[in-house]
Amino acid sequence: QEQHPVHVPKHHQSASAKGNPTVKMVNFTIDQLREIMDYKNNIRSMSVIAHVDHGKTTLTDSLVSRAGIIANARAGDACYTDTRKDEQERGITIKSTGLSMYFDYVMDAEQKKIQANLARTAAEEDAGADVSATDAAPAADAADTPPAAEEGAVTIGANSFMINLIDSPGHVDFSSEVTAALRITDGALVVVDTIEGVCVQTETVLRQAISERVRPVLMVNKVDRALLELQLPAEELYQAFNRAIESVNVVIATYNDEAMGDLQVDPTKGTIAFGSGLHQWAFTLKKFAKLYSQKFGIAEDKMMNKLWGDNYFDQKGKKWVKKPGDQELTRCFNQFIMDPICTMFDAIMNDKKQKIAKMLKAVGVELKPDEKDLVGKPLLKRVMQRWLPASDAVLEMIVVQLPSPVIAQKYRTAALYSGPADDEAATAMRNCDTSPEAPLMMYVSKMVPAADRGRFYAFGRVYSGTIRTGQKVRILGPNYEPGGKTDLWVKNIQRTLIMMGRTQEQVQDIPAGNTCGLVGVDQYLLKSGTLTTCETAFPIKTMKFSVSPVVRVAVAPKSSKDLPKLIEGMKRLSKSDPMVLCYTEDTGEHVIAGCGELHLEICLKDLQEDFVGAEVDIGNPIVSYRESCSEESSQTCLSKSANKHNRLYVIGYPLGEDMSKAIDDATVDPKGDPKVRGRYIADNFEGWDVSEARKIWGFGPDGAGPNLFTDATKGVDFLMEIKESCVNGFAWATKNGPMCDEQIRGCKFALQDVTLHADSIHRGMGQIMPVARRVCFAAMLTASPVIYEPMFIVDISVPQDAMGGCYGMMSQRRGHVFDEEQQPGTPMMHLKAYLPVSESFGFNSDLGKATGGKAFPQMSFSHWAVFGGNPLEEGSKANIAVMDTRARKGLTPEIPPLDRYLDKL
Repeated sequence: QEQHPVHVPKHHQSASAKGNPTVKMVNFTIDQLREIMDYKNNIRSMSVIAHVDHGKTTLTDSLVSRAGIIANARAGDACYTDTRKDEQERGITIKSTGLSMYFDYVMDAEQKKIQANLARTAAEEDAGADVSATDAAPAADAADTPPAAEEGAVTIGANSFMINLIDSPGHVDFSSEVTAALRITDGALVVVDTIEGVCVQTETVLRQAISERVRPVLMVNKVDRALLELQLPAEELYQAFNRAIESVNVVIATYNDEAMGDLQVDPTKGTIAFGSGLHQWAFTLKKFAKLYSQKFGIAEDKMMNKLWGDNYFDQKGKKWVKKPGDQELTRCFNQFIMDPICTMFDAIMNDKKQKIAKMLKAVGVELKPDEKDLVGKPLLKRVMQRWLPASDAVLEMIVVQLPSPVIAQKYRTAALYSGPADDEAATAMRNCDTSPEAPLMMYVSKMVPAADRGRFYAFGRVYSGTIRTGQKVRILGPNYEPGGKTDLWVKNIQRTLIMMGRTQEQVQDIPAGNTCGLVGVDQYLLKSGTLTTCETAFPIKTMKFSVSPVVRVAVAPKSSKDLPKLIEGMKRLSKSDPMVLCYTEDTGEHVIAGCGELHLEICLKDLQEDFVGAEVDIGNPIVSYRESCSEESSQTCLSKSANKHNRLYVIGYPLGEDMSKAIDDATVDPKGDPKVRGRYIADNFEGWDVSEARKIWGFGPDGAGPNLFTDATKGVDFLMEIKESCVNGFAWATKNGPMCDEQIRGCKFALQDVTLHADSIHRGMGQIMPVARRVCFAAMLTASPVIYEPMFIVDISVPQDAMGGCYGMMSQRRGHVFDEEQQPGTPMMHLKAYLPVSESFGFNSDLGKATGGKAFPQMSFSHWAVFGGNPLEEGSKANIAVMDTRARKGLTPEIPPLDRYLDKL
């Protein structure tokens, strides 16, 4: 066995290089796909994530064509995973699409070591579990020797791999789709454009990936552009690569999670590929190290280290050196890898026939007779595809560098499961248990619209056990409390499906570690949820999105008889997208909220065309504000109850932006232990002492918002009896503020003193709750109230000559640019600016006009900022906003005066 590993890959490689790739197509049947699902060490689940237009979908095509689903010739412009009509027209991905594919890959000894290391890290993380070496070895349950197959047949063995791939969108408006994709995968292929480098969205998705404990590998894409359009010399290209890799590693280091070990990507470790998705070629250093290690007669891993970084080869002295020295040596990466590629590009683009023929022979690429007449780019594409096929490089990274479910679930379970870490369900998830008696645990992360209108496939991943057609499962919604009955259904699964991009294939059952689609769950779950067979199982944590829906529009049917259709359509719309909110206001308006203009546009288009089927009137965009206060109350506010027997004394304070943010991010956890939380607040925020911080009665609205109700009373009788009523009144107050019925944000109400009636019947909920609400309003109105408006952070990449237009647009729309930097090596500038959401409608098209279409903006919600002016003063900007909101909600035109809430003694 020991002498083989060197021999196998060589033979394997020569066969694939010489053999005609269109003939030897691995076309698999569904039965074979189902069979390989049982080898859980040979499954890889991964998503493709990147900034918009860095080439995710195009790269995915190379894998799809390798699996034999689409023809080789069309790869690169087929965009197989863009399934919707509007995705193909606009050329952007909108929904994440799942694919399951089958590949053969032979690992050599070195690569098996990498997998074993991944397993070891996971085992160390999974403390207390004693993992022996045999357990961690990959494919231990599969036969060790790949069976010899007769030509054309597919045999499932140790070298068969099943890849569940999810192609995700890059637009910031759809980043909720990315979160949904990351939740059910274990690895992520991060795609970065050589020229543009790491952009905002790259950073956002990478941060999401690491917080979901997903392991990244990097693909540096669009190298063809650098060579053809910018004509960069090899050394500059190396610098561009290096910059991109460094900035990715900086992001990774910032958000690094100890549980996963070292996540840094490094070409010498094989976690980075370079290439071009459009031309379907890519390489890892391993590919070249293999070639040169035979030539120089040194070990492959040594050669890989030499091919990156400051290593130079001195031809005269036949030795490796660390500095270029006097002879101006070229860097090894350039000399051995980039120079041959550059020469090949040069020869083909300038049509040097003899040189081409000589080079093709050297790299072992044979052209078919009908391909000999090609010139220029088509020939380049064909040659590079044969010489350095993209699917090989990407496949090698996926299979070797990304963890199998068995490895990944060891460290992911802690971050996924909401219950105790040692109960039955958690243990099964940690071991990715597929034995017949293992409890089923599955997370549904999104709904995919089915072919028949109005029905959805629930798309998710099985973490333990096996999900079968017709099986009875407990369906837990996001609000399920263990032992309770809310959000719990016990139902049968109608069908289980394998998702294959545009098609679905039905199978009998699907074991742990795989992604799958379900029929018949969509009636119970709204967007996501947990399926289980274990009575004691806690639900899997709900996903945390990095954006929030702040842009809203009101919709109404053209003719009133279509109202039921519209309501039904809105229900379906809210299912189909993980982020969109559909609800009905108290005034009877139907509101749809999205997280940006593009997102809303897509949602409304879906609503009209697919879900309603009748004409819909779309109102003006609505922006939600937040009410708050800016200083301490000018007096202690008092309110009396309806029966005049109970009085509450309260003072309002502003919480401060840091504290509000901490509550939003749950670093100050509303559901956490009050003692721990109190200590944390007292240590980190000024103006708090421990005793006060431990006496926080409640957070609001909804028990988790950025407002506090604290108890600062001393020795009051019956206080605890009214606690519930006060907190309820406070929650009601914070949900609908006094000025324009919007939520309150960043206020702290401190209860100073209470006078209660001695008889408990006169201090019931009905007496205390309205008082608590009124006194909160009074405290806020006396604390110089302000309005917060939502702000977008806009990231614009624009050439220097068109920058003036951007600044002009910003000042027109109350925005301000706070950061600009030039991208090294290009004339592009990067601007970062804040822009109020209320001014952002039509910004993209106006910016295009102002800059002649040269600027590309990306907007995402950033923070809440104080709206200028005093909202209680006639004619100020804030006052106009308040008035507009009141008019829209159908409230009385004047802001309620203070004496409505504040009582005299």
